[in-house]
Amino acid sequence: MPSAFLHPFAKPTRESFVRIVRGEGALVWDSDGNELVDGMASLWYCAVGHGRDEIADAISAQARVIAAYSCFDPFTNDPAEQLATELHGIAPMDDSRVFLCCSGSEAVDTAMKLARIAHVQAGQPQRKLIISRTRGYHGVNYGGTSAQGIAPNRENFGPFVADVVQVPADDVEGLASLMAQHSDTIAAVLTEPVQGAAGIYPPEEGYLQSLRKLCDQHGAYLIFDEVITGYGRLGSWFAAHHFGVRPDLVTFAKGVTSGYQPLGGVFVGPGPRAALERDPDFFLRHGFTYSGHPVACVAALTNLAIMRREGLVERALHVGAQLSGGLRSLAADGVIDHTRGEGAMWAAGLRPDQNAMAIRDEMLRRGVICRAINTDTLTFCPPLVITDDQVGRIVDTLAAVAGA
Repeated sequence: MPSAFLHPFAKPTRESFVRIVRGEGALVWDSDGNELVDGMASLWYCAVGHGRDEIADAISAQARVIAAYSCFDPFTNDPAEQLATELHGIAPMDDSRVFLCCSGSEAVDTAMKLARIAHVQAGQPQRKLIISRTRGYHGVNYGGTSAQGIAPNRENFGPFVADVVQVPADDVEGLASLMAQHSDTIAAVLTEPVQGAAGIYPPEEGYLQSLRKLCDQHGAYLIFDEVITGYGRLGSWFAAHHFGVRPDLVTFAKGVTSGYQPLGGVFVGPGPRAALERDPDFFLRHGFTYSGHPVACVAALTNLAIMRREGLVERALHVGAQLSGGLRSLAADGVIDHTRGEGAMWAAGLRPDQNAMAIRDEMLRRGVICRAINTDTLTFCPPLVITDDQVGRIVDTLAAVAGA
């Protein structure tokens, strides 16, 4: 009999799950006492590692002062204002403002809505079309599901939000053709700089630069979904910095708090910001109950302070070098088919005779957590505090299981 908890992304009939009870650094323990190397930072997010008393204490202290209060007009709170100021200083584009929500899914839907309403405020209400890419993952709310490029995640959930379409992931010419056909009605192009949940696909050389050029040419906003890549994962604060491309809106979540509290948001760059601020009587009728939640904002502020103090953004390059080096060695030896990745997020592409789910399960049994994507990919996105020895355990365990 399944428990009362209906699990996300799981079979509703499943009765048994691995119960995680404790974590420290890049290690977690299950209810049977097994020590596991967390090769996925839980679900792409725990950059500073588990068991940080400093964040727990900050959360507790804020909850004793004011745990939560609405930020709808006319209210605000100090942690939300402080976090927005802090984020402004590391933003992917100059002169941006920050909208706060609770998750990456909320952030994506917010960015899509802001793109459309900004065009309305700029005097172009016909601009509704949002173009995304196959293989893209943009959360599971209806806007993000409509923009999804992963077919199984859309199946049987329609009908979807109108005027949201996908193009082949790496086809610049196809995108250019579609934009040319609908030049006057395009609101935005939405993309992950590195496609993560589909199996970690970095952009082809010059691809993101081409998106920027096309958006400028056709008057569309460029939205970067940095829910996974944001906050140091690629060795820069954001992938926009890493690839040298300036977006108009950027979504974030996950790494902003390392998962210690649910928090997401959107950077609103100069273009859409100017449109939203154009009419002093315009009232933005969008927001969430917990937008600017003070406890979540304090968790983010403390998390970012740790990242700065310990140099974790820069350390992502070291973690990535260790991990990618090990995976490339396995590919060279034929243990896996190939590897692909960027910064500190990497995938093992498997041979046709290998099964990702089976390998994942055996690696878990041997003390390493990874994520299986379809039957042909294993992904790795460890906490940025992971030690070289722990990276070695990941690679060695993969070698033993995949090479068996």
